[in-house]
Amino acid sequence: MRTTEETEGFDGEASNTSMISGASSPYQPTTEPVHARNMLGGIRCDVEYLRSYFGIFKVVEVVLSLIAFICIETIMLCSPCGGVYFFEFVSCSAFVVTGVLLLIFTLNLHTKVPHINWSLTDLVNTAVSTLFFFLSSIVLTCINHNTGAEIAAVIFGFLVTGVYGVNTFLAVRRWRRGNGCQGAAQTSEYIRARTASRGEMESRPELA
Repeated sequence: MRTTEETEGFDGEASNTSMISGASSPYQPTTEPVHARNMLGGIRCDVEYLRSYFGIFKVVEVVLSLIAFICIETIMLCSPCGGVYFFEFVSCSAFVVTGVLLLIFTLNLHTKVPHINWSLTDLVNTAVSTLFFFLSSIVLTCINHNTGAEIAAVIFGFLVTGVYGVNTFLAVRRWRRGNGCQGAAQTSEYIRARTASRGEMESRPELA
């Protein structure tokens, strides 16, 4: 019969052997799954953005642009067709670009690319969409043949122009407010640096 010391010795050898075999095993757990979960965890639906003014405007713009595009696509005959093609291009482009920006802001993907000024990007998109939707709606109004699809496209074109216009106004205010805060921060940094430099000069009169 084995004594207690022999049993403990065998247990110690077994535990050491398992540790060695575990260390040399090619199937070691890594931190990659945890890292992957952390990366995926940064992508989440920002409900607060969807409830904000900019989120609501984005959703309305995407919906109205899509409806305007569908209306202009139902036109079978046109002469001339330049205004129809122009309105079709504007409505499709606005739907795609605004939809992509809505997806980026909703999923917080813009935080992954911080070197891009997203406020300015949103401002440019809304301003350009406002201008081109207004122009295309005016052109379609002048050359339409009073069909139901053309009239509906014109109505939705002016509606989405108004929405984009209000969004542009709010985006300009947000962009100016952001630039003002950044400028104030830079000014305060400069003042602190000058104050620290003066204090160093006063404490070391030999540098004067």
